[in-house]
Amino acid sequence: MKFALSWLGEHLETEAGLDAIVDALTRIGLEVEGVADPAAKLGSFTIARVLTAEPHPQADKLQVLSVDTGAGEPLQVVCGAPNARAGLVGVFGAPGAYVPGLDVTLKVASIRGVESHGMLCSLRELELSDAHDGIVELPADAPIGALYADWAGLSDPVIDVAITPNRQDCMGVRGIARDLAAAGLGSLKPLDIPAIRSEHAAPIAIATHDTEGCPALFGRAVQGVTNGASPEWMRRRLVAAGQRAISALVDITNYVMLDHGRPLHVYDLAKLTGGLVARKAAAGEQLTALNGKSYALDAEMTVIADDAHVHDIGGIMGGAASGVSETTTDVLIECAYFTPATIARTGQKLGLTSDARARFERGVDPGFLRDGLAIATRLVLDICGGDACEAIEAGDPPTARTTFRYDPAATRAIAGIDVAADRQRAILAALGFGVDGGWTVSVPSWRRDVEGIADIVEEIVRIEGLDKVASVALPRPDG
Repeated sequence: MKFALSWLGEHLETEAGLDAIVDALTRIGLEVEGVADPAAKLGSFTIARVLTAEPHPQADKLQVLSVDTGAGEPLQVVCGAPNARAGLVGVFGAPGAYVPGLDVTLKVASIRGVESHGMLCSLRELELSDAHDGIVELPADAPIGALYADWAGLSDPVIDVAITPNRQDCMGVRGIARDLAAAGLGSLKPLDIPAIRSEHAAPIAIATHDTEGCPALFGRAVQGVTNGASPEWMRRRLVAAGQRAISALVDITNYVMLDHGRPLHVYDLAKLTGGLVARKAAAGEQLTALNGKSYALDAEMTVIADDAHVHDIGGIMGGAASGVSETTTDVLIECAYFTPATIARTGQKLGLTSDARARFERGVDPGFLRDGLAIATRLVLDICGGDACEAIEAGDPPTARTTFRYDPAATRAIAGIDVAADRQRAILAALGFGVDGGWTVSVPSWRRDVEGIADIVEEIVRIEGLDKVASVALPRPDG
């Protein structure tokens, strides 16, 4: 799980620095595998403006540019990007700069007989996304000569945390922030759940006929959207987390997944026939998924289908036929709960992995469907515009909370350390557990891994500090 340090600040109010956060994460069982600085490899790239653009005398697809780098006389640069033109403000690499996406170090070169002093770069050449349809276009008021990484806010350390299979709640930035707050590194910010009001009836029906594989299927249509590029702040965070920025609608679903551990899917309503239903696949059904590959389905697999076709391998990957595009105007946001065992079996049988599968087979929070859908809807409205319709809810997520009696003396009996009862109560409350006066513990919906007293002891000990557990030699047999 990768996330930028600034993203963590959206959920955690803290004055702790990077080193303290990294130490705390490892101390509480969220091992940090690495910390990267995405700006380091772009430190020599600057903001520059194209002054003139003339056809190359020896090549129809090349232009000869005069580029103001802010460092003196304009430089001559040969460029083949289709969007290169006079007035464009972009990202410039001078001779001596290493271009990570090309694995080359720039030098003064003769290109078809014309000398070129550096290059204007695309996002893919800078390894900031897969976009390669032209060079980067920055706002006209971007400061010429300034370091691009500083101006773009790329000086934001990226933390890579290893998440064990039992900690699905930390497959989102908010869950990691909750753990850090419980460990004393600040306070968890209140979560703002938007109230989405609508006077428009839902234009599509939703149902679940497979309550074992998909106990709950929620959705909301948004009509009149514009699916352009997502905002720079969102693209930046997604790229830092290892995601490819695709389009606003797709990026929003990935953002909510990484932010809250809540996978979503978005359908183009114009590509659906009738309503959507969660059901078992019929033997012989096939689906061409968003990865371009075709999968043969069987009757043990949960799918989402309309009246004519299967459109989604439930909880793993959507289908190409109903995916959104730049022409999409009406969408359905799907927010479902899929049973972990069903997801795991289907994924293993198909040999299909995805970020959604990694979360659903661990067990996403069944109590976060309504809120997750509201958060995603607000982002769609804010970024893509449109009008939200009434939400539709089919089925019931398994939100019954596990409860059991707990004795604070268990930390000494099981882990060998003394932790004051009040301190234990505070730790559990910070992690979202309910504790009444008689020490009956109520497990939050996002912690399906906690089943009994030993699990509670583990939670208290890891937050209190595993380093406080004394090393005690095992007794040796006589002889």
